[in-house]
Amino acid sequence: MSAPDRVTAGNGLDMNSKDVRKSFLQYFEERSHRIVPSSSLIPIDDPTLLFTNAGMNQFKLVFTGGEKRPYKRAASSQKCIRAGGKHNDLENVGQTARHQTFFEMLGNFSFGDYFKAEAIEYAWEFLTKVVMLPEERLWASIYLDDDEAFGLFEKIVPELKGKILRFDEKENYWSMGDTGPCGPCAEIHFDRGEKYGTGPEDVVNGESERFVEIWNLVFMQFEKDEQGIVTPLPKPSIDTGLGLERIVCVLQECDTNYETDLFVPIIKAVESLCGRKCVAGPEGISFRVIADHIRALTFAFADGAVPSSGKRGSVLRKILNRAARHGRLLGMRESFLYKLPPVVRDIMGDTYPELKLREVHITELIRAEEERFEETYDNGLDYFDRLANKVTSSGGMTISGDEVFKLHDTYGFDSDLTLLSARERGLDVDMDGFERALRDQQQRSRQARGAVPFVIKVVNPLKTEFCGYDDHFMHETIVIDVKPLKDDLLAVILERTPFYAESGGQVGDKGILQAEGLEFKVVNTLKEGNTFVHVGQNVKGDISEYIGKSVTAAVDKERQKATQRNHTATHLLQTALREVLGEHVQQASSLVKPEGLRFDFSHFKAVTPEELREIERRVNEQILRDLPVRWQVMPIEKAKAAGAMALFDEKYGDNVRMVEVEGFSRELCGGTHVSRTGEIGLFLITQETAIAAGMRRMEAVTGDGAYRLASENRDNLEGVARMLKVASSEVGERVATLAKKVKELQKQLDQFSQAQGDEQIKSNLSDVKQKGDVSYLVADIADRKEAQQYLDNVKNDKRKVVVVLKQESNYFIVVSKAAADNGLSAKKVIAHLNDAFDGRGGGKDTFAQGGSKQDFSLNDLSRVLESAI
Repeated sequence: MSAPDRVTAGNGLDMNSKDVRKSFLQYFEERSHRIVPSSSLIPIDDPTLLFTNAGMNQFKLVFTGGEKRPYKRAASSQKCIRAGGKHNDLENVGQTARHQTFFEMLGNFSFGDYFKAEAIEYAWEFLTKVVMLPEERLWASIYLDDDEAFGLFEKIVPELKGKILRFDEKENYWSMGDTGPCGPCAEIHFDRGEKYGTGPEDVVNGESERFVEIWNLVFMQFEKDEQGIVTPLPKPSIDTGLGLERIVCVLQECDTNYETDLFVPIIKAVESLCGRKCVAGPEGISFRVIADHIRALTFAFADGAVPSSGKRGSVLRKILNRAARHGRLLGMRESFLYKLPPVVRDIMGDTYPELKLREVHITELIRAEEERFEETYDNGLDYFDRLANKVTSSGGMTISGDEVFKLHDTYGFDSDLTLLSARERGLDVDMDGFERALRDQQQRSRQARGAVPFVIKVVNPLKTEFCGYDDHFMHETIVIDVKPLKDDLLAVILERTPFYAESGGQVGDKGILQAEGLEFKVVNTLKEGNTFVHVGQNVKGDISEYIGKSVTAAVDKERQKATQRNHTATHLLQTALREVLGEHVQQASSLVKPEGLRFDFSHFKAVTPEELREIERRVNEQILRDLPVRWQVMPIEKAKAAGAMALFDEKYGDNVRMVEVEGFSRELCGGTHVSRTGEIGLFLITQETAIAAGMRRMEAVTGDGAYRLASENRDNLEGVARMLKVASSEVGERVATLAKKVKELQKQLDQFSQAQGDEQIKSNLSDVKQKGDVSYLVADIADRKEAQQYLDNVKNDKRKVVVVLKQESNYFIVVSKAAADNGLSAKKVIAHLNDAFDGRGGGKDTFAQGGSKQDFSLNDLSRVLESAI
């Protein structure tokens, strides 16, 4: 498998992928199209999509008439991922010649300007006159009743007479998703020749590799709503997609996309890492999967996405796990994926500079996630193998949903990995049963937290007018409706309200609804669609009798002001994080409440004490500057152009509210804020921790909470100073001196204890049992430290030695390198123990640890160990 940097296509034109991209954009620029940069892979203003999956995504509102642009024609080369939702190519990757999760879509667009005739003319001219594809090898397909398109093709391209085919909605009708713009389409196909087949399936839109669809011309005429109702768009428009990988494959006369200059450098890098050669056919699947998946991961992480338990994050984690697993199939036992993003950068970094700007972040994030995969994969695979053997030996063909859940919950073995492994063994998987088990666990978790979600069905939903900005804490309003909830709570809907409804990470307001003879305590404010729901209970009177009447809505002012301080501080924190840690920092989620704030963000390592101090200093610097905090509503495109940061998973409308701390930060935000930063008072970071691979969490307090914390810290310091009989300023020096003395004494004690422990361990090891050529021992220990001593004594033993140690309900496995090298690793042994005692745990080849809630004895451990040897 090889492809030079520049290749000569059969038509005589010398083009690589960069040439094709450049020629396309130049062609349409010369025809009055505005060249628009690729939008992010993460659609920040479209909750219907996990990833940007087509060039038209960024123009969706233009097509529907909800947004105007200063141009009527556009062209772009758009980054796309199709790995979830309606458009999902993940399962086909590596199996076919031309399916990818990540790809580039070259596209030209008309917003009520030209329509079918011009779109056909442009496509034909570019293909036959610019990249010079032979006309006789091109075919067209249209929607079955689109007589207009048929007539235009016959008139504009008489060379296609007899090669214009009609197909149904499955093949020649395009929609962006379950909702949104849609319309019939015409496709242009390239015949790769009889080399790729002459059978009945070797036809346009057939199942073979002979005919490849290279360009889709969508005649955007309609919009489909959530009920499936289709209505005409304000103006018929054009949306086309020419797959860069596919046209390059045709031009470079390659059998598959993976042999083009877009993939070959990546595949060669994988060959170098694994010491094998990629070949055509099924034997090369792993190379192709890795090459595709690393492109998707590199670009997604460059645009701010991260692996997580959310929908988008879980898809990315699935992609990474699949790639890492295929590395295992190629014999790579250590992390390797993180070494590949620089290769992607070399191929595409000139076109997409974000690959260079965020290279360190991308590689470190992939490295961290790979390490997570390694920790769980071997243990899970060992359990899966034993489970699969058990199923097949009993004559079964299906792995139960409960077992899939156990692999997921106990071993961290994702259900996708179970599916892949099962297919390789010819087994089915009960995914419905797995989903039920997962839902049951989530329900138990909610009940354990005491979290009982409100389910409020709003009849005649309305858009509640929120009047809580600008310090309006009290307002006269009308009660629209009252609904009963569980636990004697009621849901009250008001015409207008100063109560902020829980959203965007900010908690809902509390307060009182009052009238003559009425006092209703609001304990939370939620949102159902655009309706604000005030949850609470009657203290005096019955609010149900006030429907249609006026009440006074009074927010708990002090609670709301505390929330405002923390919310504005969150904005200051995000900007400070990006300044200190780097532009790769992206908000994953946040929680803003009166007691403090929590901010989750993408970062691949722990924040150092020095960085924490600098972040805290920068936030307090802006507080001391007493900067104005302003907000205004504007079109989302204008806010983006102004540099406003947005939360990727948040839904934004055509118009957004941009909150600006003058000269410091700009964010899209619907929450409440102080009017000047000086009102925050003081900002103190209380905690910084890891919450997932590549994800950190920071917690902080402001205002009164920060003052109380500072006061408590001072009191604690003075108390320690009195105990040590030194001044407060001398506590650090005094503690350091004492710590040094304690360390010296501890060292002496450890040396004495280790000497005694080593003698005891050697005595135990001299009395081990034997099974075949394996020596094994089961013993009680006092703590993990003693287990480590066993490891020090055993790991370099030339014999095959396995030791299982019990400490209350925990077990530790120590294995000599000689045993591990011969397939008897600590990971294998602990998998047997976890299986036998319904336990949890893992580790490495020579050391592992786990535990169980079940009772077990040394004899039980010995019995399981003997079966594992």
